[in-house]
This record gives sequence, structure tokens and C-alpha cells, in this order.
Amino acid sequence: MTTSGITAPADTLRARRELESGPSRVREKLTTAREAVAALVHDGDVVAVGGTNHARTPMALLWEVLRQGRTGLALSRPLTCFECELFLASGAADRVITSWVGIGHGWGLARVLREFVEQGRATYEEWSHLGLGLRYKAGAMGMPFLPTLSMLGSDLADRLELKTTTCPYTGQVVHAVPSLNPDVALIHVQQADPFGNSVIDGYQLMDADVAPAARRVIVSAEEIVSTDELRRDPARTVIPGFAVDAVVEQRFGAYPHECYGRYDTDKDAFSSYMERVKQEGAEGARAYVREVLAHGDFDSYLEAVGADRLATLSRVEGLMPQ
Repeated sequence: MTTSGITAPADTLRARRELESGPSRVREKLTTAREAVAALVHDGDVVAVGGTNHARTPMALLWEVLRQGRTGLALSRPLTCFECELFLASGAADRVITSWVGIGHGWGLARVLREFVEQGRATYEEWSHLGLGLRYKAGAMGMPFLPTLSMLGSDLADRLELKTTTCPYTGQVVHAVPSLNPDVALIHVQQADPFGNSVIDGYQLMDADVAPAARRVIVSAEEIVSTDELRRDPARTVIPGFAVDAVVEQRFGAYPHECYGRYDTDKDAFSSYMERVKQEGAEGARAYVREVLAHGDFDSYLEAVGADRLATLSRVEGLMPQ
């Protein structure tokens, strides 16, 4: 299902110069999802999606990208969930850069992805999980590549046309995994201050590398707190404000996915989506998109989901959308 060739970034040094020469990021950045996406997400962008699988997926931001009708996007993510199928089915994306796609045990294969790739309507660029993580890390470090043993001898290496290099110390042959500097990253966190300093509770996954690797970064947060509050335990702040361009406060911003310590996944919503796809294929995914976007914004969508349903998922007493 993987086609040959790599979605290569622009020159890494040029990406670094763009970041260094851009406008000052030391400022208050609170805004709405609508305004952030309008300013920072463009047609044809490589979009890095924070979180992994159904953990801390920035669903509110992703829905806003769909609402604004972006096209020609490539989605990159360590482990991708059904959000990529929504982007493929609606025509927003035509390339997926990841190591795996699906919801997980119990829901079966990613049927829409398979339909689109087998019909030649989308490209699936498959990496090992470590390989993709090293691409983000190289981008964050300003390095053109990082060496790894991952994927040596695999068909992934052949399909991606990966280059090898020789260790100058040992003579060992290693893969040279190219950096990835996404055009924009969308990341959901538990807390952020108005300047973009962001707290991730639980597993950081790859977000601490994704943010500094990307040219532009939008963070949505369950809660906006003061900078003084973050300074009480500075080790929890894993994304520095200078790496962030816009901050959006959004309770339940990952729903129906989970946000560690805040709420669990809505497994019934997953099952409902997968049943529609099983019956209708890509049209089921398109219908799902139309139904969600029929609501004026993400908060309106959450209202339709219902306070009682959200309360059953919540791990924090009194945590409700505001």
C-alpha cells in the first residue's frame, strides 16, 4: 500500500532560518480555532497532528481545518487514528505519513484508507514508528538527517528509497533518516498559558519534537492558566511558548478521543463511526463529516453530544465544556 519516494521537507537550514527570522513569538497568543486555522493552515500544507492514535488528538482544531475547506494536505502522525479517513473522504488530504492507521483492537482495519490507496486516490507513506520519530527529532534539532538501524533490510526502506551512510567511527552501515519540518503542527495539551507554554500530563509522545520542528504551531488546551501557575512546577512544561504561534482554549478538545487525566475515549462513538464505514465505505465517513460540520462550531457539537454523555467520560469532577 506504500508508494515509493519520501515527502521530503524543504532544506532544513532554510526551515531553521525561517523560524529564527520570523516575528517574535514572545507575546500573548490566545485566539479562537477559527482565527488560528484561517491564519496558519494553508492549502497544500504538511500538517503534523499531535498525540498518538486516540490519545490527545487535536480534534477541535482538525474539525476547524475541515470546516474551512483546506485541500491538498498531507497528514503526518506517529500512529494515526480515523481522523485521517475523515480528511481523505472529504477531499482535504491526499497523503498520509505515518507508521500505522486505525483505532485499535476491536474496530478492525482502516477501510477508508485502504479504499483510497488501492484506488490510487491517496498516498500512504509508511515509516517505522521510530523512523518517523527520528524525522521529527532531526527537524527539531535543525539536522538534515539522523542515523538509525530501523528499517534496514525491510521493504519500507526500498519503497521509501531511503539512503544509507557509513559510520565514520565503526564503518557500520546505517540509514540516514531525513528530517521532517511540517508546515504546521496541531497539538492538544492539558494546560497552556497565554504565551503558549504548554503542559502535557502523561506520555508526551512525540509532541516535544513536533512543535519545534514545525514552521507554525497551533496549540489547543483544556485549560488556560497563568504563567505563574506553570512556574510552580516548571518540569511539566514540555512545549516552550516561543515554539507556538496560537493558543486556543477548548474543553474536551480531543473528543471523542481521550485526554490523559481529563476524560476517556468515547468507545460508543468509535463503534458508531466504524459501523457506518463498514456499511457505506467512504460515503459513511463523508456523512459523518457533514453531520459534525452542520454544527456551528466545536462547542455546538459538544452540546449536541450532551452534558450527561461527556460527564460519564470525565475523570475530573465538574469538568464540562464552557
